[in-house]
Amino acid sequence: MNLTGHGIGSIYLTILLALLLSILPMPALLDTYRPDWVALVVLYWVIALPHRVNIGTAWVAGLLLDILLGSTLGVRALSMAIMAYVAAMQFQKIRNFSVWQQAMVIGCISLLGQLSVFWAEHLFGMASLNYRLFWASLSTTLLWPWTFLSLRKLRRKFRIR
Repeated sequence: MNLTGHGIGSIYLTILLALLLSILPMPALLDTYRPDWVALVVLYWVIALPHRVNIGTAWVAGLLLDILLGSTLGVRALSMAIMAYVAAMQFQKIRNFSVWQQAMVIGCISLLGQLSVFWAEHLFGMASLNYRLFWASLSTTLLWPWTFLSLRKLRRKFRIR
C-alpha cells in the first residue's frame, strides 16, 4: 500500500521532530555537543529522495529554525540550503558509501554548514569564533548511522518514494 500523501507527510513530520529536538532544553554541559538535528534529517531525505526533498525544503526548514532560535532571519536558511545543495549534487556517490563513510561526509557537510552560519553572523558583527561548532559537527557525525537506519526503516515501512 503506497500512500503518497502519507509519505510526504511523514517526511515533514520527521523535519518537525528535528526542529523540536533543536530547541529542546539540555543541560549546559551537553548543550555544547548538541547535534544539528535538522541537518541530519534534511540531509537524509535529500540523499534518499532528492526528487521530493530539495534545496527549497532545506531553506524553509532553516528559516523555521531561525525563527525558533531567534537568530538573524535567513542565516540558518542559507546554511541549510548550502548543505542540501552539496548533498544533492553528490547524492549518488554518497548513497554508494558505507554508513560510516556517509557519516564522515555528513560530518564535513555539517561543518561546512556551521562555518557558513558563523560567516553569515560574522558579517552582521554578532559572532566570534566558537569551538562549539566543531563539537556539534562531531556529534552530528556520530549520530548519522543511527539517524540513517531509523529514517530508512521509516521510509521502507511507509513505502515513501
